[in-house]
Amino acid sequence: MKILYVTTIGLTMIFFKSFVRELLNSGQSVDIACNEDDIRVPDCYREWGCRVYQLDCVRSPFGKGNIRAVKTLKKLVKEEKYDIVHCHTPVAGACTRIACRKLRKQGTKVLYTAHGFHFYKGGPVKNWMIYYPIEKICAHMTDALITINHEDYELAKRKMKTPKIYYVNGVGVDVDSYLSFTSDSSFLRKELSVPDDAFLMLSVGELNQNKNHQVIIRALARVNNPNIYYAIAGEGDSKEYLQQLINELKLTRQVRVLGYRRDIRELHGAADIFVHPSIREGLPVSLIEAMASGLPALVASNRGTDECITNYQNGLSYRYDDVEGFAKGIKLLSESPELCSEFSKQNQNKCQRFCTANVNLEMRNIYRESCKRKQP
Repeated sequence: MKILYVTTIGLTMIFFKSFVRELLNSGQSVDIACNEDDIRVPDCYREWGCRVYQLDCVRSPFGKGNIRAVKTLKKLVKEEKYDIVHCHTPVAGACTRIACRKLRKQGTKVLYTAHGFHFYKGGPVKNWMIYYPIEKICAHMTDALITINHEDYELAKRKMKTPKIYYVNGVGVDVDSYLSFTSDSSFLRKELSVPDDAFLMLSVGELNQNKNHQVIIRALARVNNPNIYYAIAGEGDSKEYLQQLINELKLTRQVRVLGYRRDIRELHGAADIFVHPSIREGLPVSLIEAMASGLPALVASNRGTDECITNYQNGLSYRYDDVEGFAKGIKLLSESPELCSEFSKQNQNKCQRFCTANVNLEMRNIYRESCKRKQP
């Protein structure tokens, strides 16, 4: 099979390394088309022999580069005669399906993975007005629609006219590497200037409005316990705002904005709980990785985190803007080692469904079914 992966930005390809490697090892050909202006595709893909094609698509559905991307994709798929074109992210997904509309008649199968629809229960009206009509139209140009949470799956079955609609357990997480990892937590805590006897909360993710780190900072101020610390690993547009908030609430001694980190497993080992207060999630990889590390979870309830965390079973869950609720959760977990221990065990069991082996098997079956020839 000849397969083309299409994403809006190159960074997205970091989630598919395991499955693409599996495809290549089985003799398939895999190429990539994306916009590498900001962040390139991980180097391993070129090392494996994948060709990478530049697309001018941008995250905004109204960007002029998206028109050029449609033309580029149409020409590329026609010339290379790909068996499967697998697109990801809303804009690249729309560009791909428009470009391949007629080429599907020549045998090319178009798959789209929705990593969390931008329209969702309780979501902004403008998202429903913009993204929902686009997805509904593009569904007619799709051979298989893949969803990663049950809310999106049920909505797609009701509203999207696509021949095949699937639910899979995310993009796959190397659970075993987190389960077996050990580190010297004292060494890292010393680097972070966090006392060994302090209670350390950790978040991992881009610093933006959706990730909602500010609600935890505000909740920490309400708890008013100088022995509770909060570390945030990530970069993004909200960094300055978060730092100002930390200063205003006089939490500079307790909150660490760490920037981009490559030692996430080590940070897991140094932390007592994982905090994930996002407003919207498709299915949060960073949360699943923390679960595999055995960290109890404190999260904002949404369709993605609800796939992972059941309130009072393997974590605590609150509405994304419930500062008082998060403050109660922080206090409860910091004072309840037995509850944390139970959540830890439950998380290491529950994360198994999201492991790479399970997801890759699900994806192989989808590819196999998509490429079956029609019976005469």
